[in-house]
Amino acid sequence: MSDQTETKKTGGLRAAMSGTAGITFLSIVLALIIGAVFIVLSDPAVQEASSYLFAAPMDTISAAWTAVFEAYKALLTGMIFNPAKLSSEGLVGALKPLSETITMATPLILGGLSVALAFRAGLFNIGAEGQIILGAIFASFIGFQFDMPLIIHLPLAVLGALIGGALWGGIAGFLKAKTGAHEVITTIMLNWIAIYLVAWLLTKPAFLREGRQDPISPPVNPGAEYPTIIDQWRVHAGIIVAILAAWFVSWLLNRSTLGFQFRAVGANSSAARTAGMNVSRMYLLVMLIAGGLSGLAGSAQVLGTEKSLTGGISAGIGFDAITVALLGRGNPWGVVAAGLLFGGLRAGGLNMQTATGTPIDIVLVIQALIVLFIAAPPLVRSIFRLPETGSAGFMQTAKGWNG
Repeated sequence: MSDQTETKKTGGLRAAMSGTAGITFLSIVLALIIGAVFIVLSDPAVQEASSYLFAAPMDTISAAWTAVFEAYKALLTGMIFNPAKLSSEGLVGALKPLSETITMATPLILGGLSVALAFRAGLFNIGAEGQIILGAIFASFIGFQFDMPLIIHLPLAVLGALIGGALWGGIAGFLKAKTGAHEVITTIMLNWIAIYLVAWLLTKPAFLREGRQDPISPPVNPGAEYPTIIDQWRVHAGIIVAILAAWFVSWLLNRSTLGFQFRAVGANSSAARTAGMNVSRMYLLVMLIAGGLSGLAGSAQVLGTEKSLTGGISAGIGFDAITVALLGRGNPWGVVAAGLLFGGLRAGGLNMQTATGTPIDIVLVIQALIVLFIAAPPLVRSIFRLPETGSAGFMQTAKGWNG
């Protein structure tokens, strides 16, 4: 009986690991293992230990283990907690890496929510990058052009960011609804228009900082800045906006009639049209809301982190948001978790490079591998010999070219 009980427990665990959460966890583990191989291959100490013809194998193994251990230790201490600062700077200083993780995760969460919401309606929003830029343009202009009390100025600047992103997303939604133009093409083109638009604006007196020739705007006034949560940390109130946005998207998709229509259109637009839903209107509305969420990500950049507008204000966040949405399975709270993970990898990667000399590009490889494995559950199951569970629980991201 005990053997049968143990077999049932093992089978139950294997079935659980074959589900959505298990595949996500195992994808991260696989990515870290392959990342460790790249760390070993790029480490000078390992190369030196293995360069001699008669080198002792144990020396090479020891050097490889040290390289991986120190690199991932630096990655974790840069993501969450640095015990070395506990005695000198106290708990606030030791937890500063966590604050950097949250700071970098804030725009990723908002951008990921934007992409995930469009996914659920069957659209592939590649345009979060451009929508972030437009949101940053609107927010920064309101931020430095006016001087008002914080209780008025900050909400106005945030609203401007939301409107800017929504307008840019709405263009793609309008073209999809009225002409059938594929959103992948239109949003990619709008990304480039936004990139060149901000570069052009930063040559004009209205946006160029006085006394400067390099492309940077005047700093936003203090009344338009997101307040920092703790003085010694960079994390700001934008994270509260991100959490509220996740709650809103969750409510919209799961509790509202409009969200039901979004999901119905995403599941089968022809059936939704037969049921009397205005599919074109849904495309326009979902891209307006998705663009607004990306615009809020732009506000986190320009009102919270950078405090001024530059040509690189988006920092590639709009493209990383696609991977965050995929990792989060299109679930708003999953996107929050994925954003925190990727924000931690960004923050920890910088510390890993500084502390051990490990190239930060390895972190980008790990991020790409995580998405690759998550996108191929059968591959992960075959590696770990897990049972098939079907496609239930996995998100259908978007329609194909003929969808």
